[in-house]
Amino acid sequence: MGVITNLTRMWLTRSMKPFLFQKEYDRQLFYEECRELGLYIHIPFCRSICNFCPYCKVLYSQEMCSRYVDALLKEIRLVGEQTENKKTVTSLYFGGGTPALAADRIKEIICTVEEYFLITEGIGVELHPDNVTIPLLQTLKDAGVTRISIGIQSFGDKYQKILGRKPVDVAAMGEALQKVNFETVSMDFIFALPGQTFNDLKFDIDTAFQNGANHIAIYPFIDFTFTTSRVSAMPKREKRCLLDAVTAYCGEQGYVRNSIWTFSSGENSGYSSMTRENFLGFGCSGATLLRDQFKINTFSTEEYIRCLEQKRLPTSLTLRFSLRQRMIYYLFWTAYSTRISSRDFEDFFGVPLKKMYGLELKVAKMMGFVREENGNYQMTPKGAFYYHYYESYYTLSYIDKMWGIMKEEAFPECISF
Repeated sequence: MGVITNLTRMWLTRSMKPFLFQKEYDRQLFYEECRELGLYIHIPFCRSICNFCPYCKVLYSQEMCSRYVDALLKEIRLVGEQTENKKTVTSLYFGGGTPALAADRIKEIICTVEEYFLITEGIGVELHPDNVTIPLLQTLKDAGVTRISIGIQSFGDKYQKILGRKPVDVAAMGEALQKVNFETVSMDFIFALPGQTFNDLKFDIDTAFQNGANHIAIYPFIDFTFTTSRVSAMPKREKRCLLDAVTAYCGEQGYVRNSIWTFSSGENSGYSSMTRENFLGFGCSGATLLRDQFKINTFSTEEYIRCLEQKRLPTSLTLRFSLRQRMIYYLFWTAYSTRISSRDFEDFFGVPLKKMYGLELKVAKMMGFVREENGNYQMTPKGAFYYHYYESYYTLSYIDKMWGIMKEEAFPECISF
């Protein structure tokens, strides 16, 4: 897998230079001039650890969670104080872990963020199905949360058992969502599980939209090497058939495709924490993407807290982009939305998209991966599948390696891709 991603990187960056993440520290984050800036906050605590989940997480304790939030507030202030005026940002998303375990302090966190940032497009929080109760939803809404994303994974008991989770109480969840309304209610599902069929996924989709969701995300199962999951990956042909069938069904139902794996029942029902030109990440494993900087916070909760007690940003690794590297990163994550705008690319980099990648775009059109109209490139269903397929290579070659190392070392010296 590394050969494919390395050859792709060398071709698209026109360079042998790898992506080099080093143990470097920036006290200053140059985000003041960044447009389309998003915010992300990571809350790593869980009541129990799902063996298939690759994200940074630790078992919950009230004492540790309290210390962590205290440190998180310090990090927000350290970054926010770097500009004289409030910085306008698109959105704020809380991920995890299980952010609801810090629900009693969510309002305090949001108020601290709003001392330094003006949020224009809403605030989202990820939830475990057990969190979907009327009191907790009301707490979040009172704190200013406008969007929620519920990690269902599957409504089928068989697949919950495969994933080591208990069945979802659909009736109780639906009642709570009916009593406490949000702008977006998203539900996450995993596809390409062993034996999974289109009818299984159709049941998940229908159940979601019938019980309070106006947005769904259907992510492929990825077998990370550092997790303890024994679930085997589905073969490519079966996976493509499933994704094509889901895409066609959602289209027939009139749902809008917001990205490779997400669909909504309305144009304004979106939920995505990563399709941003730039973003600031706070908390353990929080990643920050700026024009010339990409940095990742330590995965260690204890080291994270220690850094902030010393009034020091908890940076673990930093990447200094070359121009071509930044362009590839921009295109890769923009393509997740299934659309790339030539105008937006030129506004960001000051150079036409076709001048930099005209040949690649021509080949993509010839192969039926994209359609071009008025300088905009729209991904076809075929292109969406192959993006997904390549993204799996990227995940297992880059993210799997990096996160696997960072889970073991709080501050690695260097990671090269």
